[in-house]
Amino acid sequence: MSDIRDISLAPSGENKIKWVSRNMPVLNSIAADFEKEKPFKGLKIALSIHMEAKTAYLCRVLAIGGAEMHVTGSNPLSTQDDVVAAVAAGGIDIHAYHGATAEEYERHLCAVLETGPNIIIDDGGDLINLMHTKYTHLIPEVIGGCEETTTGIFRLRAMEKANTLKFPMISVNDADCKYLFDNRYGTGQSVWDGVNRTTNLIIAGKTVVVAGYGWCGKGTALRAKGMGAKVVVTEIDPIKAIEAHMDGFEVMPMSEAAEIGDVFVTVTGCNDVITKEHFGKLKDGAIVCNAGHFDVEINLVELAAEATSRYEARQNIEGFVMPDGRNIFVLAEGRLVNLASGDGHPAEIMDMSFAIQAMSAKYLAENKGKLKPSVISVPAETDREVASRFLRSMNMKIDTLTEAQKEYLGI
Repeated sequence: MSDIRDISLAPSGENKIKWVSRNMPVLNSIAADFEKEKPFKGLKIALSIHMEAKTAYLCRVLAIGGAEMHVTGSNPLSTQDDVVAAVAAGGIDIHAYHGATAEEYERHLCAVLETGPNIIIDDGGDLINLMHTKYTHLIPEVIGGCEETTTGIFRLRAMEKANTLKFPMISVNDADCKYLFDNRYGTGQSVWDGVNRTTNLIIAGKTVVVAGYGWCGKGTALRAKGMGAKVVVTEIDPIKAIEAHMDGFEVMPMSEAAEIGDVFVTVTGCNDVITKEHFGKLKDGAIVCNAGHFDVEINLVELAAEATSRYEARQNIEGFVMPDGRNIFVLAEGRLVNLASGDGHPAEIMDMSFAIQAMSAKYLAENKGKLKPSVISVPAETDREVASRFLRSMNMKIDTLTEAQKEYLGI
């Protein structure tokens, strides 16, 4: 039985789902195929992804494919209660609500795993971690799973290296149709959607510090530059640092950037990126937020210990008053600012990412028992198929190689 906040909110959530479905043509085409093929007939899918409208539509597409769906969110502050209500009203088992405590969040994760899923679709690795620690007796029923994020892939590769991963996991995050668009353009736009919506302040003319220059950091920095900000990048990787420099950004350590930044965005996937060392250097009025998956990049425990008081400066903005009177503002409790303070990535971007998810889940179902317990790549043909569907939806055509060209290239 679903565990949600308020079923009466369903009409509002339904409108959100209908809106994104109009703008997700690739998933629409996959849904049409799934309705005929029923690739998940007789299978249970447990899913933990940020529970907003685009995720809700993915759940419905998988259900159309015959799956018995059991779903929850992957972050309490990104869960939208009206969307959850619409999912429940549509007959899908869902356990999630906005602002869940740590205990409630884990209870929801456990609820979807206790159904004994055959396929797990995860975002950050929480379901997989629980399955390998608390629900090991259910592992024999699992065909495999898919992981959506960079952070989750880090966790999976660590498990693979330690020989503790018990079933195959497809690295959806590393698919070209995911990271090249979702991580770069999706994060780039949605981070600033969240910041602008929450602060109602201008970005032009400000110094923006982006911590991390992976694909998400690239997109975040690019969009900040496009809005007229002076952008500083902090990095630990010398190659990425050079790349940021040649893309036109200043590069320096966080200890130096802390003194000049107006807005800070952490997007590294690591913990303790902004800590006590830096809080003492931040300007009065500095705004700090996180776009990494977990709320560990800004050390809020240390910030709270340093501050003499804290207060709600505005909805989703907490002010910390330092001993010398400076105010430091943290957005969305240090959680994913693009989802905790906004609606996440644009629908068209998630159309490709969730198409990869859906097709990868189908691949697992079709190859039951054939794949080893390891982190495996999305098949290249799946990437190309999703890209081709996306191009067709935009009425775009591209060239094809002639037989002579194929022979010349050795294809």
